[in-house]
Amino acid sequence: MGQKKTNSTGFVVQGSILATASILARVIGLLYRVPVTRVIGDYGNGLYGFAFEVYSMMLLISSYSLPTAISKLVAARTHNKEHKNAYKIFKAGMFFALVVGTFIASVTFLLADFIAGTIMKDSMIAFSLRVLAPTILIVAIMGVLRGYCQGLGTMMPTAVSQIVEQIVNAIVSIVAAYYLFAYGSKVAKILQNENYAGAYGAAGSTLGTFAGALVGLGFLLFMMAAYKRVLRRKMARDITVQTESYKEIYLLLFSTIVPIVLSTAVYNSSTFIDQIIFSNVMSAKGVKNYTELFGVFTGKYRLLVNVPVSIASAMAASTIPSLTAAVAARDRRLIQQKINVSIRFVMVIAIPSSVGLAVLGSPILQLLFNDSRELPAQLLMAGSSAVVFYSLSTLSNGILQGLNRMNVPVTNAFISLVLHVALVYVLVAFTDLSIYSMVIGNVFFALLMCILNSIAIRRATGYRQEIHKTFVIPIIASAAMGLLSYLVYLGLEQLIDSNTVSIVIALVVAVAVYGILLLVLKEFTEEELFSLPKGYLIVGIAQKLHLI
Repeated sequence: MGQKKTNSTGFVVQGSILATASILARVIGLLYRVPVTRVIGDYGNGLYGFAFEVYSMMLLISSYSLPTAISKLVAARTHNKEHKNAYKIFKAGMFFALVVGTFIASVTFLLADFIAGTIMKDSMIAFSLRVLAPTILIVAIMGVLRGYCQGLGTMMPTAVSQIVEQIVNAIVSIVAAYYLFAYGSKVAKILQNENYAGAYGAAGSTLGTFAGALVGLGFLLFMMAAYKRVLRRKMARDITVQTESYKEIYLLLFSTIVPIVLSTAVYNSSTFIDQIIFSNVMSAKGVKNYTELFGVFTGKYRLLVNVPVSIASAMAASTIPSLTAAVAARDRRLIQQKINVSIRFVMVIAIPSSVGLAVLGSPILQLLFNDSRELPAQLLMAGSSAVVFYSLSTLSNGILQGLNRMNVPVTNAFISLVLHVALVYVLVAFTDLSIYSMVIGNVFFALLMCILNSIAIRRATGYRQEIHKTFVIPIIASAAMGLLSYLVYLGLEQLIDSNTVSIVIALVVAVAVYGILLLVLKEFTEEELFSLPKGYLIVGIAQKLHLI
């Protein structure tokens, strides 16, 4: 571990490594939920979803901002060859992680019954919360180790540990969910309460999160042990003039951590608040299956919507460095060009994904979850537009950060959150929309973020959104793709009576039709195609087919 590259190219390469690992980790994290959902069912998924939202909020408080804060402070001192101060920041961060992580983990474990029964209105959530509680401490420690490595200029330990963590998480989650669900079924028969099967199954799934984090921590500790010799040599050559006190370091840590925690908490707390509103209001109405309904929402609807949105998150992360460079150069035209290109590429992915989920949602659910019910399919149809709005709001958050407008997304998220919470409460409390209220609120929050962020970007840069290539062409191509792929699916399904074969062929047709239509409608120039991953292959095929 060390700073082998100090130029901008080095940062781009390191950033690409971390972005690639993040995408791969997300994909693994999303894919393993499919077999787990099949095992533990909608009720178990609802328990898992409730518990995981609580766990996520506890992570936000305890450790979410630690990697960023530590990496910033360490990088600044490493750049000045102040290795003793950098290591002192690492030790201060580790002490902070141990104290805060232990406290938050203990509170979560000890108050699991209160959170589950009183706040979430389902006592069975406590099983999963208790399993997740110690993971909070482990993740806090990992955050400091990852931040220190990133501050030293290497993303590899973070990247590898993320992938290892998710692989172990996936394997243990599936196996533990299977065996604990079977054990819970036996307990359910003895106690004559079928909910124990889902509760034990959900706890098994959360056991994967704990195991993955533990193995990820082990890998990072091994890397630190291997780096010790190099660190001693650097400390011996240290040119630190003034050693920073721990008081100064903690003031710096808190001043860095607090804004990140506030901004992230505001943006990510909508589902947490939604589930509290939903569970309490539905319980007051006498609805008994609200946990199962939430399981459909979080384990099927949101799981599928998050797949294309994760690509937008990666795009947002990769946009910030290049946009920051353009801002530093005060090149207004280049800034607007970077914004335009990033939005176009995200929309080219998000719009057809949204159409695909709306049109082929039911057969996709049958393929992945063996679920042919109307409710999950209707949720996807009603809320598929969230793919577009969340992708665009995530990207626009990244753009505003790249423009050094760090507080603007926080303000916009707060405004959106207040209006979103009011809407969800009204829909849940005063209508019969039930779980559809969550979907409507989900779409509304992301749409409002898009509108507010786009206004902020325009004010900051004078950027005016290009419409034809960004929205019109992808919408036309997606509409034709959706219609043709749905007809192909219907025809094949009646002909061969196999959902699996029919949907796979329909999806292949959808991708091919969409790609061809983008080329025919001149969505990309040849130069833009070359800039894509494997772009030379796309250009070669397009030229052979006389599409460009």
